[in-house]
Amino acid sequence: MARKTGSHSDITGPRVRAAARQLIARHGYAAVSMRQIAAEVGVQAGALYLYTPDKQTLLFDLMREHMEHLLAEWQALDKGEAPLAQLESFARFHIRYHLNRPDHVFIAYMELRNLSEDNFATIEALRRRYEQALEAILQQGAAAQVFSVPDIKLATLAVIAMLTGVNTWYREGGRLSASDVETIYLDMVRGAVGAAGTGAGPTQ
Repeated sequence: MARKTGSHSDITGPRVRAAARQLIARHGYAAVSMRQIAAEVGVQAGALYLYTPDKQTLLFDLMREHMEHLLAEWQALDKGEAPLAQLESFARFHIRYHLNRPDHVFIAYMELRNLSEDNFATIEALRRRYEQALEAILQQGAAAQVFSVPDIKLATLAVIAMLTGVNTWYREGGRLSASDVETIYLDMVRGAVGAAGTGAGPTQ
C-alpha cells in the first residue's frame, strides 16, 4: 500500500528529527521516549522505526548532522588570509552559528555522555576537525609572531568554550545585541591569544 501524502521519508524524517531535537533539549535524552517523539510528530510510535532504528541512532544522527553542517558552513566561509582576520572570522562565525541553534548546542554538549562508544568516537572525530580549524589559525599566528600562545591546544579549547558560553546567557532583546556580543567577545578572544595591538601582552 502506498504511503499517505505527507508521510514520505523526506517530509516525516526531518519532522521526526526536529521533534526529537526539541524534546531532548527540553527534557534530556533519558527522559524522552520514542512514544513522546511520535506523539509530537503525529504518527504512531511504530511508524518512527521507518525513519530510525532506535533512540540511540536518532541522538547520534542529530549530533552528526549538526557537526557536519557546522564544518561545511565553516569551510564555505570567506575567512581572509591573515591570522588575525581568520581569528575574527572564526569568532564571529561560531557565535552567529550557535546563537541561532540553541537546541543543537545543548544536545551537542550535554548529551555526549549518552552516546554509545562507537557513536561517541565518530562525533569526537568531527568535533576534533572543528577544533583543528582554530588550532591551525593559532599556529599560523604564533609562527608569524602575531599571537602569543603558551599552549595552542589549551588556547583552542579555551576560546571555543568561551564562545560557546554565549548560548548559556544571551537572550534576544536583552541589553546587548548579537552584534555587540560578537564585537565584545572578539576583543576578549584577541586578548586571550595575546594578539598584537590588544594590550594583552607582548607577542612572541
